[in-house]
Amino acid sequence: MSAGTGDGAPPGAGPGPEGPVPILMYHALAHRPAPSVRALSVSPEAFAEQMALLGDRGFTPLTTAALAAVWRGHGRLPDRPVLITFDDGYEGVHRHALPVLAQHGFAATLFVSTGWLRGPYDTVGALDTMLDWDQVRQLAAAGVEIGGHSHTHPQLDQLDDRRLGHEAARCREIVAAELGAAPVSFAYPYGYSTRRVRRAVRAAGFEQSLAVGNALARRDQGPYALKRVTVRRSTSIGEFARLVDGRSAGRLLAGDRALTKAYAVVRGARRAGLVLRTRGPSGD
Repeated sequence: MSAGTGDGAPPGAGPGPEGPVPILMYHALAHRPAPSVRALSVSPEAFAEQMALLGDRGFTPLTTAALAAVWRGHGRLPDRPVLITFDDGYEGVHRHALPVLAQHGFAATLFVSTGWLRGPYDTVGALDTMLDWDQVRQLAAAGVEIGGHSHTHPQLDQLDDRRLGHEAARCREIVAAELGAAPVSFAYPYGYSTRRVRRAVRAAGFEQSLAVGNALARRDQGPYALKRVTVRRSTSIGEFARLVDGRSAGRLLAGDRALTKAYAVVRGARRAGLVLRTRGPSGD
């Protein structure tokens, strides 16, 4: 894959480094996904059509690490940057996405939950058929950046400090052992993060992290809170085109953003209740 697979952005007279940049978030790619992941899945045919649109409209996909390098002052963005990201590590990324990415020469980033992948670290918590480590290595060899997505895919903001640190560090440790290089990018399971979660991910050695947010990514969001847009099974090709072009993105994503904010309030209250139950009313 030639487009955007280096340490920085492709050469050329691209725009300045301020963004905004659409970061696409995919999950399972499958004809018949498990019911629990169907809504967030995409059919292989829809994915191929979406990638063809990116190619036809002159988009240049970058890895997460490449975008971060530009936003740290190394190089410039291409004319139409976009990020293609996959969460969790579903087997369809290898079966269906890899051939399409290779056909177009597109870069991408895969964020793996190491305890969900088939193999020696499997915690039997996955929701559908997952990649095995040989497939992950094949993806990496083809130019796909492999990032971390925790070990067991928990709601990180609901964990105590010890478990939070373990989830991030264990994930990075396993990916480094299996691939021979430590991952530098991370994506928060469920898209949830707090300042405490972001600090833990940074302490584990990750250099940038992606949330959800359902908005275009901008440099001023900071390297540990970059926003993404969700591509669903219900996303039509017309909606997809408007999302990546930035046209009507605010209207298209308004419902998802409202849900994200509502969940944040609920989760903050839940976390506060957990702390009170653990420490007692006095906060001791």
